[in-house]
Amino acid sequence: MTENNNKGIPEYFFPPVGDATPPPAAPAAEQVVPETFVGPAAVRERKQNKVAPLVAVAVAAALVGGIAGAGVATVMGGQNATNTASNSIQGITINDSDEVSTVTAVAAKASPSVVTIAVTGTEGSGTGSGVILNKEGYVLTNNHVATLDGADSGAKITVQDNDGNIYPASIVGTDPTVDMAVLKIESESTFTPIEWADSSKLNVGDLTIALGAPLGLAGTVTTGIVSALNRSIQVASSSVPDSSGSDSGSGDSSNPFNFDFGQGQSQTQTQSASISIPVIQTDAAINPGNSGGALLDSKGRLIGINVAIASAGSSEGQSGSIGVGFALPSNLAKRVSSELIENQKASHGLLGAQVSDAATKDGSTAVGAYIEKAVDGGAAAAAGIKAGDIVTQFNGVRVTDANDLTALVRTAAGGSDATVVINRDGKQQTIKVQLGTLK
Repeated sequence: MTENNNKGIPEYFFPPVGDATPPPAAPAAEQVVPETFVGPAAVRERKQNKVAPLVAVAVAAALVGGIAGAGVATVMGGQNATNTASNSIQGITINDSDEVSTVTAVAAKASPSVVTIAVTGTEGSGTGSGVILNKEGYVLTNNHVATLDGADSGAKITVQDNDGNIYPASIVGTDPTVDMAVLKIESESTFTPIEWADSSKLNVGDLTIALGAPLGLAGTVTTGIVSALNRSIQVASSSVPDSSGSDSGSGDSSNPFNFDFGQGQSQTQTQSASISIPVIQTDAAINPGNSGGALLDSKGRLIGINVAIASAGSSEGQSGSIGVGFALPSNLAKRVSSELIENQKASHGLLGAQVSDAATKDGSTAVGAYIEKAVDGGAAAAAGIKAGDIVTQFNGVRVTDANDLTALVRTAAGGSDATVVINRDGKQQTIKVQLGTLK
């Protein structure tokens, strides 16, 4: 029963992890391929991505051809299993409150703040996850969940809480630049907000718990560790705003994370632009439907919003977690969601430069972001950054390539001050920059 979900588990009770060891990370992936998860009733055909770098990153939303969550019976395999899955929608099941682990306690604490989102539009339908931001019922999720990969900004949206209540919801604001959106539940009920953590305090190896609705299975809990921090991935997008060429690559980047948002909607869309997003990498299992859901720390606090997974191999079929998942850091999510609630839009920094990967330049001896051109009148030019400089750090974070720099600049608020470390003629310099604002 729902009312017994948290019995005997006070919010402050987090027993030691003990000997529980996260599973080892999966082996390296081999080829880029977009990912689609479809319902068993109507399998969508899609074109295979012909690009062939090392790793594919797939958005972790479950977009299905029919009713959200229609694949439960097939996935679970049998009527009895289906009944179990239905019952588990009512929050986190705890049979013995005297024998709970850290993960159990985290899931019980955060479950009331994580929701399942169903979106139905003219181009199809899909499911994802979200987190409750405040007691009024504002919900943070991914832009690709709320808009069906940018195909429909006016789709019908419903939100299901951990008690199984279903509410209509509407879009408050979207931010395609970092793939976030805020929804408002249309109800006078009082909701339980998520507790925020400071993502800048994370360490590699910290415990992570993912909570969401993969494959429509609400209340699913998986666990792992922080595999890497300050990672950047590049995402093909149909809804990215025009950056007027600023902070753009010159075309010689060898970044393996170019990928298609896909998920069954891209057949009718032209995805000619891309966004660079900063992410936390985790080996906690993230699958289609986890998009927009919570990545939590060992105290049940939000450290990230699950956004994408890497896929191995080449296939037009379905694929799931290989132990390489990505989440937008909570500090970025907190700033963007606050601005979306207040202004219906969020700001992002603009350096005003065309960049490429320093490692691709002849005679290169180090990695970084190579400044091909500082745009006249832009922030970089105003600060004294010029063509030929190599950016190696941005606001204290190491920059390894052009994608890193773009993602870090977008993480900063428009008009904010930034500290940039460059290598010029073999000498290191630190430059203060007042960023412009991405339009």
